[in-house]
Amino acid sequence: MEKELQVYIDGAYYPKSQAKISVYDHGLLYGDGVFEGIRAYNGVVFKLKEHIDRLYRSAHAIMLKIPLTKEEMTQAVVETLRRNKLKDAYIRLVVTRGVGDLGLDPRKCPKPSVIIITDSISIMSKEAKEKGISAMISWVRRNSVDASTHEIKSLNYLNSVLGKIEATASGADEAICLDKNGVIAEGVGENLFIVKDGKIFTPPSSTGALAGITAQFVIKLARSLGYEVTEFNITPFQLFTADEAFFTGTAAEIVPIREVNKRQIGDGKPGPVTKRLMDAFQKAVADPAEGVPIYQ
Repeated sequence: MEKELQVYIDGAYYPKSQAKISVYDHGLLYGDGVFEGIRAYNGVVFKLKEHIDRLYRSAHAIMLKIPLTKEEMTQAVVETLRRNKLKDAYIRLVVTRGVGDLGLDPRKCPKPSVIIITDSISIMSKEAKEKGISAMISWVRRNSVDASTHEIKSLNYLNSVLGKIEATASGADEAICLDKNGVIAEGVGENLFIVKDGKIFTPPSSTGALAGITAQFVIKLARSLGYEVTEFNITPFQLFTADEAFFTGTAAEIVPIREVNKRQIGDGKPGPVTKRLMDAFQKAVADPAEGVPIYQ
């Protein structure tokens, strides 16, 4: 019988089937908490420092005091992977406000909870990456920067869930959210890029989009390959008429977009810039210099 994966909860490890939190946890009751999705490739946790830094920035923004130092959190992630004997994995790192009462007041939650899940994930098929995916612009606007902005990677993803529901109901693979001014923000769980005349453009975080770790790495990778990359307010028209378009994300990696709202993007196939970036990305992610080794 295969041994169950172990889940870290507040300094202890539990088999997956027994890993539980209280029904009074404000993460469950109100989406009050922050999280990170992280990948490990061939024994290296890709961009772990950057993910940990972003977790603490998100927590600071919602006035959530994480009960571990960054160094302790890093070691907890690595130890969880070691206990599960994983070299290639998806890591979900969650910090909730913790157990409180049925009211909103965070002061009733004396101790935040830290949860580390290490498992596998597959949200984009091999075919999706080879042929590209369909997307649609959703009626669900990204929460604005003066509301529950997605610049904060919080546990409240209802905005994204509603967009995903609409995409699925419409027969599209993924949804794209606009900001309150009608420009492109991001996908429901990915950053978005377009290519026009050999130049690459991506929306700024002022649209309410998350500053993606993978997106930032792809920008650095693209510039190292000689491409000009600009943060720019992209309109739906500019997306429809782009030469290429693609999503980036920790789980998705790089995924070409072949059509948006039934409008073909470019020639309807992954373009040369996208394919070059995909190849370069796959070569780069297992470089020990790009992350933290699990086994030393």
